[in-house]
Amino acid sequence: MAARIADWEETLDTLLPSKTDGANLLIATWNLRAFGGLTKAWSTEEGASPKRNFTDVHLIAAVIRRFDVVAVQEVRGNLRALRHLMKVLGEDWAFILTDVTEGKAGNNERLAFLFDTRRVKPSGLACELVVPIEQDAGVPASDLDRQFARTPYAVSFFSQGQTFTLVTLHVLYGKDPADRVPELRAIAQWLADWAEQEFGWNHNLIALGDFNIDRADDPLFEAFTSTGLVPAPQLTGLPRTVFDDAGAEHFYDQIAWFTKGQKHRPVLTLETGAGGQVNFVPQLQDDKTLTELSWHVSDHFPLWVEFTIPTR
Repeated sequence: MAARIADWEETLDTLLPSKTDGANLLIATWNLRAFGGLTKAWSTEEGASPKRNFTDVHLIAAVIRRFDVVAVQEVRGNLRALRHLMKVLGEDWAFILTDVTEGKAGNNERLAFLFDTRRVKPSGLACELVVPIEQDAGVPASDLDRQFARTPYAVSFFSQGQTFTLVTLHVLYGKDPADRVPELRAIAQWLADWAEQEFGWNHNLIALGDFNIDRADDPLFEAFTSTGLVPAPQLTGLPRTVFDDAGAEHFYDQIAWFTKGQKHRPVLTLETGAGGQVNFVPQLQDDKTLTELSWHVSDHFPLWVEFTIPTR
């Protein structure tokens, strides 16, 4: 198992940029499938549940430690896997997460941020974004007549002289793509209104997470970008899940921000550099089916963007 983990670390060296003090900031998002329970063994016996084991958590940790902040979706009420992940990452790493979202739509999920404390510090803000009861306060009743299924979670961070606020979410999938449009549109509107309140602080605002968008330029994508959010161009066309077929990729996961020319919205002052996804299938699948692999690691790929620190 140690050799397998070491080989994966070497592969990641070739796939991802290094952390450079005073020069870059690496931000990622990863939907870790049902990240809750853990089989306390280095390999999982036939028929055991959950499938995820100690080796899998080390392989996941090898990816996460390459970044400064990672937004993680699908952390479950059971924190065993997360606690073991934090032990593997070590004392320089910390996390902030929500409580469990109750109800069927909430799927017993939490939203979390994991961050390298040597490079990033929380700067004070941590909040869940909720729909106001008064419908004239931002979100039209025609777009959303209930609370968000899993309320978006915003946390501000400070790194290398830059303050930035990350907003992560996991949009309700629904039975049909059309079911997602109202929530996506409402989230886009709420983020825009909330961003205008944050404008005076001159903070960078980045939205990231699983938006369950099927295709670029479909109604879901149009709803997501309707108030000016611009998805990271570095991620255009990249598959989001292990099940995506070439030419029929989904665009569930996104990293996005507001750009210049949008009045009263925080404009990104960080300069964007490289970006991409981490395709772990070629090296970590072994003799597993893709479904089996999704329960050991995930069904979604991590997405990331490198931001360069502007010189003054």
